[in-house]
Amino acid sequence: MTIARSKITAQGQISVPAEVRRKLGLRPGSILEWHEEGQKIVVSRAGRYSFEDIHRALFPKRVPNTLTIEEMEGGLRRYLKARHPRQ
Repeated sequence: MTIARSKITAQGQISVPAEVRRKLGLRPGSILEWHEEGQKIVVSRAGRYSFEDIHRALFPKRVPNTLTIEEMEGGLRRYLKARHPRQ
């Protein structure tokens, strides 16, 4: 389903249609990311900072630990059990 269309200028610029700006909450200065998904290019609003950006700012000399989904879920379970013990 097509939401809107844009035309590319001679300089390679496009205008983001108002409907798309409203749906994505875009304002002047917002960053768009372009992703390749098979034969499609998907445009999405970029978050301001990634997890890695925040971690680097807080812990400049330490590399973040890589955890599996199971390790993260286990950590959340332990945290919730400690925070909300059954009585």
